[in-house]
Amino acid sequence: MIVGAIVVIFAFFSLTAEVFAQDAGQSIIGQLRADDADGNKQPVVGVTLTVDGVGDGVSDEEGKWEIPVDSAGTYTISIDPSTLPEGISLKDADRASLDVLVEANKDKRALFSLVSGDAPVEEKTSGGVSTRRVAQLTVEGLKQGLYLAMAAIGLSLIFGTTGLVNFAHAELVTWGQLCTFLFNAYGFAGFIGWLAPLPPPFGDGVNLIVAAIFGMVGGALMGYFLDRFMFRRFRKRGLSLIAQMVITIGLSIFMRYIFVYNFGGSPRSFKDYSAQTAWTIWKVDITPKDFAAMVISLAALLAVGFLLNFTRIGKAMRAVADNRDLAESSGIDVNRVISVVWLAGGALAALGGVFFGLDQIKWDFGFRILLLIFAAVTLGGLGTAYGALIGALVTGLVINLATLWIDVELKNMIAMLVMVLILMFRPQGILGQPERIG
Repeated sequence: MIVGAIVVIFAFFSLTAEVFAQDAGQSIIGQLRADDADGNKQPVVGVTLTVDGVGDGVSDEEGKWEIPVDSAGTYTISIDPSTLPEGISLKDADRASLDVLVEANKDKRALFSLVSGDAPVEEKTSGGVSTRRVAQLTVEGLKQGLYLAMAAIGLSLIFGTTGLVNFAHAELVTWGQLCTFLFNAYGFAGFIGWLAPLPPPFGDGVNLIVAAIFGMVGGALMGYFLDRFMFRRFRKRGLSLIAQMVITIGLSIFMRYIFVYNFGGSPRSFKDYSAQTAWTIWKVDITPKDFAAMVISLAALLAVGFLLNFTRIGKAMRAVADNRDLAESSGIDVNRVISVVWLAGGALAALGGVFFGLDQIKWDFGFRILLLIFAAVTLGGLGTAYGALIGALVTGLVINLATLWIDVELKNMIAMLVMVLILMFRPQGILGQPERIG
């Protein structure tokens, strides 16, 4: 039966291989705009942009420009400041050149922030750290923490109700990204090719918001599938938690290579909201899509808190997590509760994957953040949803604020060091309960 389930997964993923293999022309595009005296965005005309080794482009009457490239890959695009109109300058003089990753059959948007007058000088604090940068990194940390929490809460609930440390949970994040990408770009035809002649959502892509709903459903179904046809059988046969954990490691590797086989190694982007002009709120720049994603994340997490505290199934989840045997003897259907936990965990992980994918979609994204998810769960306290939320927020803030003093490449290491330091003084985690051993 387990072999059959794996074959079904492989066959399901293989349906998408032909869709991902399509290739066509691609370009680097953008639009240059700056605020006028009344604060309204106006197009900036006649500015020269250059893609190294490819060619030039000039912004038109609407400020738009386009430079075709021959193939997918990483390109460096530069704006010529000398061609900017009088009174217009780059907001950040160090960002006159950008490296952009162009995907096959997809246009890539590059953004250059322009301001009227001279570029603003940041207010400095002692030590050379700018107030603007601290505020920006704090918001970035909260954003990353909220997205991490979506995945961490599901992992924590699964551990609380089953005792399973699920290393394959991060692949549900990737699965949510890929499902949403397929529905956004191709509709159901991304899974079943012969539906292509039909109207959306069957034969063509749908808006990202609708695609994200389909992605959450896909994540929930994948979570239910893994529990119903794999881990429930393992529990019935008395397989040890250590053995099940090892199986999740193998499952994670298996799913990851199925992803790269069908999706390819190149990153991609959603069809909608791929690039937006950022809003400036006080000293913080944030795009509308990131602002909306943060609000939705917060609403989803509040909904999880409401479900756990004020609904019958939520109270049953907490009862099973607290004492499974006592819950079962009290008449609670433990298998049903665990199935709901896997459904909810898969849906939350998929939604978190969608929000992370607003920047870029990668076949191994889940693996890249796996340690951060475990850090959030461990830091907050194993088995507690609220602990996972607190741990995720702390992890996100530490990772981003650490770049004030260290290189970006080392930021994840600081998160791990902070986790170790906190666990030295509070081994059960921030909100975990101490247990007597022996």
